[in-house]
Amino acid sequence: MRDVRITSLTAGAPSWRRAAWIALILLLAAAGVWWLYHRATSQTTSGRAGFNVPFPVVAAPVTTGNIDITYAALGTVTPLATVTVRSQISGQITQIAFQEGQMVKQGDLLAIIDPRPYQAALEQVEGTQAKNLALLKQAQADLARYQVLKKQDSIAAQTVDDQAHLVNQYIAQTKVDQGAVDAAKLNLAYCHVAAPINGRVGLRQVDIGNYVTANDANGIVVMTQLQPINVTFSLPEDDLPKIMQRLAAGASLQAVAYNRSNTTKLATGTLAAVDSQIDTTTGTVKMRAQFDNKDGVLFPNQFVNIQLLVDTLQDTTVVPTAAVQRGAPGTFVYVVNPDNTVKVTPIKIGPIQGESTSVTSGIAPGTQVVVDGADKLKDNAKIALRQESPKVPSQNPNVTAPGNGTTTPSANSPAAPPAPSATTPSASSRRGSGPPR
Repeated sequence: MRDVRITSLTAGAPSWRRAAWIALILLLAAAGVWWLYHRATSQTTSGRAGFNVPFPVVAAPVTTGNIDITYAALGTVTPLATVTVRSQISGQITQIAFQEGQMVKQGDLLAIIDPRPYQAALEQVEGTQAKNLALLKQAQADLARYQVLKKQDSIAAQTVDDQAHLVNQYIAQTKVDQGAVDAAKLNLAYCHVAAPINGRVGLRQVDIGNYVTANDANGIVVMTQLQPINVTFSLPEDDLPKIMQRLAAGASLQAVAYNRSNTTKLATGTLAAVDSQIDTTTGTVKMRAQFDNKDGVLFPNQFVNIQLLVDTLQDTTVVPTAAVQRGAPGTFVYVVNPDNTVKVTPIKIGPIQGESTSVTSGIAPGTQVVVDGADKLKDNAKIALRQESPKVPSQNPNVTAPGNGTTTPSANSPAAPPAPSATTPSASSRRGSGPPR
């Protein structure tokens, strides 16, 4: 009996150990929950206390100024004239009088074709002309004598009439001879091939000694007129009414050409022509601007970026483009209050030119707005103004009227970089585009 009791106590010992371990684990879990709770509470309190720490920002005043309304497009340089210089007669080239790539003036000698056959032909027709002129003079002298004899009734009237008809035949023959002489002289002149326009000659297609003909497809050389020169470009049909309105008012619209990367100004010209119809496949209309190109910087078939100045807004309200934010209120800016807090102020914007944006309503000149550091701000947030060196506005106008479409690169045009081209402000083009917290 005693042995049985001792065995029972020994068998129950493991249950007590399990209960102790379970209690210890629960105690540790409760301690962990308590520690996590107090840690989160401490961080929340610390965050709330840090909310009052001012955010460092840079502010700039709202001003008034002029904003250029400019439409951007991709253009191709096209010459006013491209001429394939061909021979108008057949013969052997005896002289090439130009250097490839040379600038020549209209009438300058380009090549000489062997003139000897045409000189001989001219002498032949001149001899025939001289013979027929002598016969004409003889016939006229005979007619004069016959007319005197007719008055004396010493010759038949028919003889006088026949002589008069013979004189008319010789007169007609001399006109034919004169035409042959003129044609021979013209062929002789064609032996000297002259430049038909002012421009640049390309690579020659023939060499000295080659035999050329009047129907030669390649010609002698290709000439291209470079001064002045055109740029052909296309704009959306939505931009057409404003342009036509300005042209109808007698305005001369300025066109500025920039290089392929839209970073270097190449030339300044004027809008010369607008096409007579809209391309229904693209919804665009072709236009042509003309440039003096005195320095030769524009070259045929070169791709350029065109900025067409349509109008200028005078004395309009202007804010730095960096200050414009987009979010739930729409387009807005952070206005700096006198107590160093900011206020979300919705505005309506107009055309944009580089780092300046026109404002049609919502803010007055002289107001301070945040231009840097706005990504972490919200309404009534405290700020600390810091100084920053002012940025020089870009000299390359980047302007568009809100709402009008922009020209996109076509299949035969190069892609232009987005920074310098004129674009309508988008929701992703500014920092802090999310709604204010």
